Amino acid sequence: MTVVELTAATDGRGVVEGAGGVPHVRIAIVGTGFAGLGLAIRLKQAGIEDFVLIERADDVGGTWQANTYPGCQCDIPSHLYSFSFAPNPGWSRTYSRQPEIWHYLRDLAERHDLRPQIRFGHELTAASWDDERRHWSVQTSRGTWTAQLVIDATGPLSHPQVPAIRGLRRFEGKLFHSAHWDHDHDLTGERVAVIGTGASAIQFVPQIVEQVGRMHVLQRTAPWILPHTDRPTTALERRLYRALPFAQRAVRTGVYWSRESFLLGFIKDQRLMKGAERIARAHLRKQVRDPELRRRLTPQFRLGCKRVLLSNHWYPALTRPNVELVTDRIREIRGRTIVLSDGSEREVDTIILGTGFHVTDPPTAQLLRGRDGRTLAERMAGGIEAYLGATMSGMPNFFKLIGPNTGLGHNSMLFMIESQLRYVIDALRVMDEQRIATFEVRPEAIAAYNEQIQSKMPGTVWMSGCASWYLDSQGRNTTIWPDFTWRFRHRTRRFDTRAYELRHDSAVPVAQAAA
Repeated sequence: MTVVELTAATDGRGVVEGAGGVPHVRIAIVGTGFAGLGLAIRLKQAGIEDFVLIERADDVGGTWQANTYPGCQCDIPSHLYSFSFAPNPGWSRTYSRQPEIWHYLRDLAERHDLRPQIRFGHELTAASWDDERRHWSVQTSRGTWTAQLVIDATGPLSHPQVPAIRGLRRFEGKLFHSAHWDHDHDLTGERVAVIGTGASAIQFVPQIVEQVGRMHVLQRTAPWILPHTDRPTTALERRLYRALPFAQRAVRTGVYWSRESFLLGFIKDQRLMKGAERIARAHLRKQVRDPELRRRLTPQFRLGCKRVLLSNHWYPALTRPNVELVTDRIREIRGRTIVLSDGSEREVDTIILGTGFHVTDPPTAQLLRGRDGRTLAERMAGGIEAYLGATMSGMPNFFKLIGPNTGLGHNSMLFMIESQLRYVIDALRVMDEQRIATFEVRPEAIAAYNEQIQSKMPGTVWMSGCASWYLDSQGRNTTIWPDFTWRFRHRTRRFDTRAYELRHDSAVPVAQAAA
């Protein structure tokens, strides 16, 4: 029996018309990246069809639909970058590129017949909890729903970060972020400034460096760069994986455990990172002969404190005669001029931002209002926290996929996503079996969980002194999971009702339901 009983008929797509003609669904999913599509597939496999996916773009894919910059590629091995329940034996490279990953996601949507339940071009504008009616009111740019549950599957790499540089928005040339690459803009012969030297910049800079006339790469902190082991897969490998799926599963398992072993240097003994640092320094020495340029490209923090990057082409691009590495801070931008802290100026035609995303302060948090009317952003004012990276105080019937402290610096995020998907599906099972109308994580449960998480942070590589997007404004690491991923899988193996306040259909609070 469903928790919310409605009498109106469906509209033919599994959507029920609720009070006032507003369509009602059991589950509203925001986002159609890996998390959103994965959940939709798991829902269907569990026999649950009463859901809608809300997507602001015109196609599925999330960050892999939005990020189309030249050279865009995953830095996790392909075997780990697909769902365990939907393997892809046809990856053409050991590290997949954006077009192929996007194709995989679109193929998932087609194979599992998800498109009829996706509302493209619907950008979330507000979602608020109605405690009297026990449902969410979900508003988008093109429509409104009510839903028993809302699941935010937008992910941490979905909202580009624009730096607070004086005069940037008044720049008189062309300005765009790598996540919104302007393919119609011709860079040929232009004077181009690239702000940022993170994961995106090290991929697109080598792709455009020969096209531009002059390039200024503005670096705040030199990253650690390891040699890339990417290669094309062979036709024999692809045939083997299609004919013998267990062979691909065996390779996937081996890659998973080898990546899991990297964590020992991150959380147990940072001295274990010295071997990788020696490899990175040798890589730098081999590719950059100029000692002064090499000095400015040498990281001054422990490998792993910031995201570890992979490239065989970044350093050679910076040694080209038309490229300048700039390490002075930007003071301001006037017209088409970048003014640096030392007073020098650079005239440019185009600025490309490789400045990352809003991770610890997701903009969707300003759109979600919980039980007391406060936004999630207001609740996060002292720092973002979640129970199992998924549920938050004051937010009934709400899950955040890939939420706080679920990020990884060593393994595949899809493992974490699948763990959370299992947790959500089990929560729905428990709701049906126990006739639960609402659940809300207990304050003491979320406090105890996050105290445990933060107690593991001291001594880890992420807290070893660098400034990274892993840390929030208070210097707390609210991004990374500080343990082995299999332990997260164990923690999310079932929906633990003892951590939640539960209300049944009868509106009578349930005290400590059996786990």
